[in-house]
Amino acid sequence: MTTNQRRLIAVAAVMALTFGIVPVSNAMHIMEGFLAPRYCVIWGVLCVPFLIAGFFSIRKTLAEHRKTLILLAMVGAYTFVISALKIPSVTGSCSHATGTPLGALLFGPSAMSIIGIIVLLFQSILLAHGGLTTLGANTFSMAIAGPFLAYGIFKLCEKIKVHRKVSIFLACCLGDLFTYCITSFQLALAYPSEVGGFAASLVKFLGIFAATQVPLAVIEGILSVVIMIALESFANSELRELGYLKGGAK
Repeated sequence: MTTNQRRLIAVAAVMALTFGIVPVSNAMHIMEGFLAPRYCVIWGVLCVPFLIAGFFSIRKTLAEHRKTLILLAMVGAYTFVISALKIPSVTGSCSHATGTPLGALLFGPSAMSIIGIIVLLFQSILLAHGGLTTLGANTFSMAIAGPFLAYGIFKLCEKIKVHRKVSIFLACCLGDLFTYCITSFQLALAYPSEVGGFAASLVKFLGIFAATQVPLAVIEGILSVVIMIALESFANSELRELGYLKGGAK
């Protein structure tokens, strides 16, 4: 094991020890039993093709670049920890960062569908954060929609020659916000307002989460930039293998 790999493991361990034990509370993941069965099934079915693509994406990456396994594990640990840290929202519920956009920039958005569903499964079982019946809906918002938007923004910024750090910030910040937009859409679809229907309900849910989620998204964007700077120093060879840095495999 190389020095850089040992450092990555140490960083992941410190993060887990520092933040891994969190109090159980209701959180922004849609809670168990909150959606009607038909919506649970619909969102679960919509996730299936992305999960299949994610499985093959991870298998191909690890087959071609075995050294990136530790980096993939660290991305999973980071996603678990940061999405388990919750702060109170103005409604008495909670909001949190997602962590999935950062992984999408490294391993692609499809891979994060697998990482995300594993994280959500453990959180629902161990932390009562989310739920098993709402696993499909939560996976679609946090592990599919957010990462795909973040990846798209990052690639767009690359094409128009935006500075890399600015690209990372925008991708991770907007990817976080988009997750909550999709969650609001899911809730509005399941619970349309008696006055104004779906549109009124969507505006209400977006307004509820905006107060806490906008600053959280900015924080996640800044944190993602800091982490990428650290990775470029301690895991430069792995980033080149993934094609994130120029001169590596595509």
